[in-house]
Amino acid sequence: MSLNAFSDYLLLEKKYSIHTVTAYTKDIESFQKFLDAEHYAESVAEANYSEIRQWIVTLVDHISNRTINRKISSLNTYYKFLLKIEAIEENPLKKHKALKVGKKVQLPFSELELKTVLEQAIAVVDFETARNQLIIELFYATGMRRIELVNLKITDVDYSQNQIKVLGKRNKERFIPLLSSVKQTLKRYLDYRKNLHIIEDEQMLFLTQKGIKIYEKLVYRIINKYFSEASTKVKCSPHVLRHSFATHLLKQGADLNAIKELLGHTSLAATQVYTHNSITELKKVYAKAHPRNIS
Repeated sequence: MSLNAFSDYLLLEKKYSIHTVTAYTKDIESFQKFLDAEHYAESVAEANYSEIRQWIVTLVDHISNRTINRKISSLNTYYKFLLKIEAIEENPLKKHKALKVGKKVQLPFSELELKTVLEQAIAVVDFETARNQLIIELFYATGMRRIELVNLKITDVDYSQNQIKVLGKRNKERFIPLLSSVKQTLKRYLDYRKNLHIIEDEQMLFLTQKGIKIYEKLVYRIINKYFSEASTKVKCSPHVLRHSFATHLLKQGADLNAIKELLGHTSLAATQVYTHNSITELKKVYAKAHPRNIS
């Protein structure tokens, strides 16, 4: 069974992003290579659960359980598609149980670290530093994902309504308020942008020095560079900034449902992971303040 039909199904019917579809197909192709190498079933569609378990065993020593679960989830989605089009009669993963994973707590940047980086980035002298400052401010002011920032268009910014349109997972649109300080940084960046010698991707908001659409790895490097100089955290990524956005809002008393909408989560359960640090802080306050807590 060709993966093209599966890819079309994910893109057109499930409304998954190209990034997600690419990840799914790579996982399935990886399993196919395993089957070929071990001389097992000729295709993924013909594989049985025993062969899938053998694949999992080979993966355990090299990647985390969390990543393995993601790969199996891709495979499971593929089998459900094959059932849907009646290419198979039974899903070999129907009784599979996901591997256990430890609860991963992502520590956000502190407000002091954010303040240090923003003050450092404000010394704008050229196109790239103006762009980098805007990227940092936009991540922290909106909590958007890296791929969402990369795909922003100039027309997504609505100055009259003080908001920005973001295209999230499964092509779901949401609108996020735009702080006046970010608008000023945005206008400064656009002044530098219009003076680029060549602009190939005219409609895209964020460009490289060569005038082409910015890419995810570059965005990661920008965030990592600035925050590695101000923070001792091992991981300094756009996702940590997203986490900081949510955590700091919670700390200031923002409603969890409102944060859910701003982040573009489909369920409240996905947003609740950000409450961990707020609860930790609350416990400290409780321990210090409660009259019955006698040390």
